[in-house]
Amino acid sequence: NPTLVFYDQSSSRSRTLHDRAVINCQYSMATFSTAERKRRPHGDRKSTEMSLHLKQTFEAAVMTQLYPRSQIDIYVKILQSDGGNYSVCVNAATLAVIDAGIPMRDYVCACTVGFVDETPLADLCYAEESGGVSSLALALLPRGGQIALLQMDARLHQDHLETLIEAAMTACKGVSKVLDEVVRQHLQEVSVLTGE
Repeated sequence: NPTLVFYDQSSSRSRTLHDRAVINCQYSMATFSTAERKRRPHGDRKSTEMSLHLKQTFEAAVMTQLYPRSQIDIYVKILQSDGGNYSVCVNAATLAVIDAGIPMRDYVCACTVGFVDETPLADLCYAEESGGVSSLALALLPRGGQIALLQMDARLHQDHLETLIEAAMTACKGVSKVLDEVVRQHLQEVSVLTGE
């Protein structure tokens, strides 16, 4: 999934804050990203909701106070959807924000979890998500254990909530380790190429 991050210091005066940066997130899906080849209008309810969730997630993670009167734009486009779109967007955008050199409090990692046959599963595919499974998406700043976003789209029995949150937090910590390895490997490669 392509993810672009832009830092704009000359953003519109009406949208800037004097003490920190504004985070703007735009989410979209390619028409060929799912088996249903339907055209999705820009700004439909689902895209607007996903953009808002991404904005809230990254406002919790990015050190916006370091960029007063600025705007950080994060653009995410789903090219192939097989479930867990929110999680994929968060994880890809985290890498893009880090690559852009924008300081964050911690990696922000996300995972979708649900109950399938009374068993908690992480990283649900489209068939599992659309099969009437009670699921939740969780974004986590793993070092401090701070939850940036918790979203449930269906009813869930109270007894299952804690189990799902624990499974999601464990999965997010695993994703964090993978992201950390990728970032460190990328830094090594860049250091070799630049001779540092």
